Amino acid sequence: MVKYLSPEWMALTKELAAEFPETPGASARLQYVITGGPDGDVRYHHVIDNGHTVEHALGEDPESEVTLTSTYDDKMKVDKGELDANAAFMQGRVKVTGNIAKVMALLPLTNKPEYQAILAQVREQTEF
Repeated sequence: MVKYLSPEWMALTKELAAEFPETPGASARLQYVITGGPDGDVRYHHVIDNGHTVEHALGEDPESEVTLTSTYDDKMKVDKGELDANAAFMQGRVKVTGNIAKVMALLPLTNKPEYQAILAQVREQTEF
């Protein structure tokens, strides 16, 4: 088991995401800001190139195109499968700054069975 939002969790997520099929045009550099966690705020970035995760790590990405900010509780609910990522976005529970078109282009990926299978594997190996 890996601790949620730890460096090991980032590595696990990247490793499992390697199985995601290529999706031309699904590319973005995302910066996440998770507020109010048990260890304080967490910042991490996720780089996606044509559907493939090429980077998923703690820290800042100075080249990020989009910043997504949410509370620890809401992000954890999304990652546990208790809150739909699309619904969280549409309800304003995820604040987006930067190129919102990049986020909109990625939302359909979250409905793919391959994406759901990867999330299930991550959840099984995560200590929330």
